[in-house]
Amino acid sequence: MNTKRSTSIGAVLSAACGRKDFEYELIGDDKILITDVTHSTAAVLPGALFVCVTGENVDGHELAQRAIDAGAVALLVERHLPLDIPQIVVADTRKTQGTIAAAFWGFPSDDLLLIAVTGTNGKTTTSHLLGSILRQHGLRTEVMGTLSGSRTTPESTDLQRQLAQFIDRNVQAVVMEVTSHAMVLHRVEGTHFALAIFTNLTPEHLDFHGTMERYFAAKASLFTSSYTSVGIVNYDDVHGRLIADTHEIQCFPFSLHDVQNISASASSHEFTWKTHQVKVNVGGKFNVSNSLAAVTAAVQLGVSETDIVAGLAAAETVPGRFEQVRASSGFDVVVDYAHTPDALQRVLLAARDVVGVKHRVLVVFGCGGDRDSEKRPHMGAIAAEFADYVVVTSDNPRSESPAAIAQNIIDGIGTHGANTIVKTEIDRRLAIQLALNSAKSGDIVVIAGKGHEKNQTIGNNVLPFDDVAIVREILGVVA
Repeated sequence: MNTKRSTSIGAVLSAACGRKDFEYELIGDDKILITDVTHSTAAVLPGALFVCVTGENVDGHELAQRAIDAGAVALLVERHLPLDIPQIVVADTRKTQGTIAAAFWGFPSDDLLLIAVTGTNGKTTTSHLLGSILRQHGLRTEVMGTLSGSRTTPESTDLQRQLAQFIDRNVQAVVMEVTSHAMVLHRVEGTHFALAIFTNLTPEHLDFHGTMERYFAAKASLFTSSYTSVGIVNYDDVHGRLIADTHEIQCFPFSLHDVQNISASASSHEFTWKTHQVKVNVGGKFNVSNSLAAVTAAVQLGVSETDIVAGLAAAETVPGRFEQVRASSGFDVVVDYAHTPDALQRVLLAARDVVGVKHRVLVVFGCGGDRDSEKRPHMGAIAAEFADYVVVTSDNPRSESPAAIAQNIIDGIGTHGANTIVKTEIDRRLAIQLALNSAKSGDIVVIAGKGHEKNQTIGNNVLPFDDVAIVREILGVVA
C-alpha cells in the first residue's frame, strides 16, 4: 500500500458499503478521483475529499468553500450544498467518515496486528509494555496514544491515514489507546482490532459523558463484534467482569491472583508469573496489573513465555507514569500523570509501599480547569488521607481561577488526615520546590497530575512547563 493514492469516489463508496451498510446520495460524477480524506481545512491538499463535520462550535459545512479553495474536489456532507462539486450526502458525517477513510486507504487495519487498549487508568503503560513484548517477539511495532499525538485517539480520517503510513513503513503491529471520547465520537469506525484490552474504570470525563453508566457504555462498546472478536479484561474490576459476562465476544481475564511474590520500588516492580520471575523497569505496585494486561494479551496473540518475560524486562520507563527522577538527594522523586481520584490514590499507596511507615509521602498536585470539578474535593480528601505532606497547586487551570480550583481541593480535605501537613502554593514551580525542600532522607515526593506534559495552560496562554525538568533543575541533576 502506498500512501500516495488516487481512487474514484465510486470505488471508495463501493468498498465502504461492502463493509458497513449506510445510506447515501451521490450528487455528481462518481468517477472523480480523490487523493485523501480529511475533516480539517488545514490538512486539505489538492484532490482531497473534505468531510463537513457538524461540531459543537463549528459547522464544517460552513467551511466547505474554504476547503474547495485549498484543493478539495469532493465533499462528504449531511445536507446538499449549493456548490458545483461532487457531494456524498449521508445522515451523519462524523459517523460515516471513518468507514469512508478506511475504504479509501484500503482498510489498513486488515493488514496490521492492531490492538486496542481502553480504560480509565493504565492505558499508556499497558500499551508500551505490550509494544515492548511484541518487539521482542520480532514484530516491527508502533504505539499510539497519549504520548504520540495531540489526541490520545486520532480523529478517524487521521487514524486511517496514519495506519496506512505505518504499512508503507513495514510496521507489522500497532498498539493504540482508545478513549471513551473516541468511541462516542466514532474515531475508530472502519477499524477492526485483533483484540481489545480493558484495564479498569473509575470516575472520569463525567463532564462529557454525564453519568458513570454512559461512561462505561462508551468503553464497553469497543468489546463488540463491530470492532474485535477477542477481549482481555481486568477481572479485579467489576466493570471488567461485566464486559466478560455480558458481551458477545470471547473474553480472557487477568487478575492479581494470577501472580505471586509481588514487590515494587520507585523504579521497578517484580512478580512471579507461572514459573517465571518477572522484573519490569516501571515503578509502583499498581503497575503489576498493567503488566498482567500486556502478558494476557501477548499469550492470546501467540507470543512465547520467554519473549513475554524478556519483552517486559526490556521495556523502558514510560514518561510521566511513576517516572523516577534520579538524584543523590537521599529521597525518591516520582512524576505521575495521576489526575483522577482513583489514580491519585493508587500512586500514593504505591509510594507508601516504597517508603513504608517510617518515612513520609509528600505529594504536589492540582486539578485541571474546565474539567470534572466534582472530583476536586475527592482528590483533596485522598491526598490528605494517604500522604503525610500535601502541597496543593495549579495544574492546567485553563479559563478558571487557579486559586478557586485550589480552594475546591482544600474544601474536600475536612477531617481527613488529621496529622497531614497541608500547604497551598499556586505557583507550580514554587510548590515543587517547597516539597523537595521539605523532604528528608528515606521520604518519597510524588508530583502528580501533569506527568509527561511539557506545557501548562493558563487562560489562553500555553507556557513551557515540564515537571521532570523542574525537579532536575531544583535538585541540580543533569539529564
